[in-house]
Amino acid sequence: MIGKTIPGVFLYMRVRDESIGGDNPYKWEHRFTHNIFKDKRVVLFSLPGAFTPTCSTFQLPNFEKLYDFYIKEGIDEIYCMSVNDAFVMNAWAKAQGIEKVKVLPDGNAQFTRLMGMLVDKHNLGFGMRSWRYACLIDNNKIKLWFEEPGFKDIAEDDPYGETDPEHILKSIMEENEKEYPHISEFTTEGEKYTWS
Repeated sequence: MIGKTIPGVFLYMRVRDESIGGDNPYKWEHRFTHNIFKDKRVVLFSLPGAFTPTCSTFQLPNFEKLYDFYIKEGIDEIYCMSVNDAFVMNAWAKAQGIEKVKVLPDGNAQFTRLMGMLVDKHNLGFGMRSWRYACLIDNNKIKLWFEEPGFKDIAEDDPYGETDPEHILKSIMEENEKEYPHISEFTTEGEKYTWS
C-alpha cells in the first residue's frame, strides 16, 4: 500500500450551515477525497463501526487525546472513517465529545472497497464493513500503513493494536527522525543555536 495514491471518490457529508436556521441547520455536501487530503499530511484511520465498543472506548477518544502531539509531528489533520452514513458519524462524534478529529462517512463503502479493506461482517449483523486500518497520507499518497492482523470475511474477533493511536504516533516520530535527523547544535556567523 505504501506509495499508492488513495482512491478518488465522493463522500456524502452533512455540513452545518447557520444560514439554514431551525433545529437542524445542516446541508448535504459531496466532498471528493483527493480534495480533502490535497497538500496535507494527515492520518486516516478506519474502523468497523461507529458506537462500537473498541472504537468508542479506545481508538477514537485516544486519537482525540493525542491530537496535539500529532500536530507537533507535522500532521495537519486526523480523520476517522467508517462504513456508516453521515448522520451516524456526526451523532457519534457529538456523543463522544470530539472536537479535533474529523469524521468521514463512507456510507456507500466505495472508498473502503477501493482500498481493498472491505470485509463481510454479516455474522455480527453489520453487513459489509471496513477492516480496521490506518495510514499516514501525504498529499494523497500513502506513506505509512497500519493494518490489524487476520484480515478476512466473517472474522470472529476484532484485533486492535497496530492501529492504536500511541503506536501510530511513535511510528510517525520514527519516520520523522529518519527524514529529518535530530540536529543538536549548529553555528551561524559565530553564534551557537541549540535545538532541543
